[in-house]
Amino acid sequence: MDEQKELISASRFAAEKLGGTGGCHDFDHTKRVLQNAQMLLREIPQADAFCVCMAVWLHDIARPLEDEQSGKCCHAQLGAQLANSYLLTRDIPDKLRERIVSAVLRHRFRGKIYPVSLEEKIVFDADKLDSLGAVGIGRAFLFAGKCGARLHNTRDEALNSPAYSLQDTAYREYLVKLSKLPEVMQTLPGARIAVERAKFMSEFFSRLDEETRL
Repeated sequence: MDEQKELISASRFAAEKLGGTGGCHDFDHTKRVLQNAQMLLREIPQADAFCVCMAVWLHDIARPLEDEQSGKCCHAQLGAQLANSYLLTRDIPDKLRERIVSAVLRHRFRGKIYPVSLEEKIVFDADKLDSLGAVGIGRAFLFAGKCGARLHNTRDEALNSPAYSLQDTAYREYLVKLSKLPEVMQTLPGARIAVERAKFMSEFFSRLDEETRL
């Protein structure tokens, strides 16, 4: 198996699936997740870097389908199926294919299928790190804008409103998901970086709340 050839093929496959999409889950997001994964791998050299990077390239290939259905399907579960079909066409040993597919399946924060292997945990953390810090703030506003949500709202409005609604603001995403990410990180370096990035987000939303208070 030529690992470099397979990585290039997977990146092209992901670009094909995501290249026409914009917003916070586009191909740029996948490339940033890969950078995060490589950063974590430098501190966790015992992990299978090829497995991690293949899973990263494929982790969001079904995200456009979830967005089209306003969250009614799970992109991790559907993505695992698509990834498996794709990998069956490649020169990937069965056991390795299964590990890559499992990492795709288990990368989602809102899913109930949690990462188990070290490689799955690195993919999970790399993905979550892109939801934190300055990039995380930008992505939260991109998602809110795509939903047609308000710029900002109160804590009560945010927490008592459904997803994909007028009240599905960046602040709601922060309260419901992003503020909780440091607690669920799976690796020590991932957790360390997440805490620092989450601190910046907390300060930002506190300032936004002050400036928009009526």
